[in-house]
Amino acid sequence: MTPSGLKAVVKEKILSVVLRSVKKKREWKVLIMDHPSMRILSSCCKMSDIVDEGITLVEDINKSREPIPSLEAIYLLSPVEKSVQALIHDFQGTPTFSYKAAHVFFINPCPEPLFKAMSKSRITKVIKTLKEINMAFLPYESQVYSLDGPQSFQYWFSPCRFFEKNKPIEMMAEQIATLCETLGEYPAIRYWKDHEDNFHLAHAVLAKLKAFKANEPSMGEGPDKARSQLLILDRSFDLVSPLLHELTYQAMAYDLLSLENDTYKYETTGISSSREKEALLDEDDELWMQLRHMHISDVSKKVTELLHTFCESKRLTTDKANIEDLTQILMKMPQYQKELDKYSTHLSLAENCTRHFKGTVEKLCSVEQDLAMGTDVDGEMIKEPIKIIMPVLLDPSVQAYDKIRIILLYMFLNHGVGEENLPRLIQHANIQQHSNIIDNLQYLGISPLLPQSRQLRPKRQVWLESTYQLSRWTPMLKDVMEDIIEDKLDKNLWGFVSDLAPTTSSQAAVPVVSDPVPTTSSQAAVPFMSDPVPSTSSQAAVPFMSDPVPTTSSQAAVSARIGHWKEKKPAAEYQTDARLIIYVLGGVSMSEMRCAYEVTRATKGKWEVVIGSSHILTPKRFLDDFQTFDHEGPAEA
Repeated sequence: MTPSGLKAVVKEKILSVVLRSVKKKREWKVLIMDHPSMRILSSCCKMSDIVDEGITLVEDINKSREPIPSLEAIYLLSPVEKSVQALIHDFQGTPTFSYKAAHVFFINPCPEPLFKAMSKSRITKVIKTLKEINMAFLPYESQVYSLDGPQSFQYWFSPCRFFEKNKPIEMMAEQIATLCETLGEYPAIRYWKDHEDNFHLAHAVLAKLKAFKANEPSMGEGPDKARSQLLILDRSFDLVSPLLHELTYQAMAYDLLSLENDTYKYETTGISSSREKEALLDEDDELWMQLRHMHISDVSKKVTELLHTFCESKRLTTDKANIEDLTQILMKMPQYQKELDKYSTHLSLAENCTRHFKGTVEKLCSVEQDLAMGTDVDGEMIKEPIKIIMPVLLDPSVQAYDKIRIILLYMFLNHGVGEENLPRLIQHANIQQHSNIIDNLQYLGISPLLPQSRQLRPKRQVWLESTYQLSRWTPMLKDVMEDIIEDKLDKNLWGFVSDLAPTTSSQAAVPVVSDPVPTTSSQAAVPFMSDPVPSTSSQAAVPFMSDPVPTTSSQAAVSARIGHWKEKKPAAEYQTDARLIIYVLGGVSMSEMRCAYEVTRATKGKWEVVIGSSHILTPKRFLDDFQTFDHEGPAEA
């Protein structure tokens, strides 16, 4: 059966290509990984999955380990200097090596110097397997991926890193290409023309894909695969969506609550005491899957409804759906603890979100939506936006970052602010220590002081479905997703770099000429709409660390020197529907992630939208990225 969802596809690849390929009956092995490969494995596999494939011990290659010369070792590594040298070191000892034999799998192509270092070492005496499996990305959700490199925001936009872009571009291109290869896609590649880096990244990805295709001719084969596309754009395309207070469950929880490593911590109250509990918000939680994209006003009602249905099916009685009531039920029926814990988690999480909303967030949402849309709830133009933002800026109970969000949205609506007005706004808001966030917009080509160009701005769609008054804004990417699927995307704004243009079901593939180096400004325009329009609105089990992925090789993709490192797969093993793969350079917001699922559902299985970036954004993280923009960051590992 074909795996469904990005996490399932990656899990199956790890199990089949890595673990099962070297598995023998009644023979245990040690699995040794570095940080990047640990992050990938822990995002989609549980410890029980690994043990079932004959793994008796999981080790970190960069930590001190006891030799086990009686067992063979599987190495799943990123091909970087530190990891390869640690691998070589394991087989330098005398009289015995650390392990009986080595099966080595690199998550992306190994640079020639590191390969030569291995070939000159004693590991050649015991190495039984050496493969590159092309899987250098994190499957964050079933339709969301991350390249696990938040530092790339600095490389792309910070003036302090302007001359350091080439290596990150090559690394990023290789990671995106491994995503396409893992999904069995050889897509047409398009890019947003308003930023030159999009063009260069698109060409770099194409070069990597061509190399992969040479070793895997079945890539991209299938009835509807010719329509698949990879879309590359940068964060300046839409600066509004990452700033707004979203009122859908997932985005709201990550914005308003302190959720670290996708974990929600809360207290439950028993008869005589209270205790802290932790819940992982990932796709193993079916209730989370059902609720995460719902509006918060519907979530509590839905949880209550589902809880009553569950209790009735188990012949349990509950007068009211709250955490205290669930505690009483658990005391009587402990066999249902796992199921009831899920309801307890989401009742608490929804109540916590609602409590924050009823404070200052509700009035902030109203102002934000008016500024983002340019109209009020009745569709009337906002003629004097300064009047609606001043009460927020002067309110001492409003947090500094929330005031900055309001000022930025005001600037976008007003096409900049006057040279005298910006210092006044900052002074009224009392955010002088954070003012560099606003100043640093200039590095995305957006001056806070000057009127902005509307060059290369797409027209917005008119969304007619009913909406909540405080959720009228729709991310601009949703328009783009729909236009691609309907084959209406403006070719003047979105260029091709592929050899083949995507086809409709009634067409053959159409050769296209790659676009020349863009002559438009590499600075992006402010994401204003030409006219305001009404609109609508995981970590898995193995608990490893969470540092960013170190820099990988910039070398071209295929390593023929390693031999037949890629197991050939028939095209039938891959999903045959068309895919739209989107990469947002500089972070993707949770509202944009939600849109990928909504558009996929609307196509009724004809398309799957997969979206990702260097990292997942919350509004705080987005502003934090700007806060350090004009500073030298730490060097890559």
